[in-house]
Amino acid sequence: MNIQALQTPTLQNQGSVGSKLSVGEAQGQFAGQLKNAIEQLNASQIQSDLKTEALVNGEIDDLHDVMITAQKASVTLNTAVEVQRKAIDAYNEIMRMQI
Repeated sequence: MNIQALQTPTLQNQGSVGSKLSVGEAQGQFAGQLKNAIEQLNASQIQSDLKTEALVNGEIDDLHDVMITAQKASVTLNTAVEVQRKAIDAYNEIMRMQI
């Protein structure tokens, strides 16, 4: 998961300094970053699965590499789950606000 992309929000238009993004552009950028993060999460899970399967089949002898890849995938998944929980908590908090 690309944490740097999630931590660095792009609130200004790249073309001109000082101009704000429209709501649609901001939503599009957020959706793109979220999609990219999910694709990276999926790629790390697939890579871990492939290395684990190769180890079981005797194609890989380096157990350390397989374990490191599995741990990276696990940390990435746990981070994604925590981000999801925080987003749901923020949504619920916004819904409880009185107008």
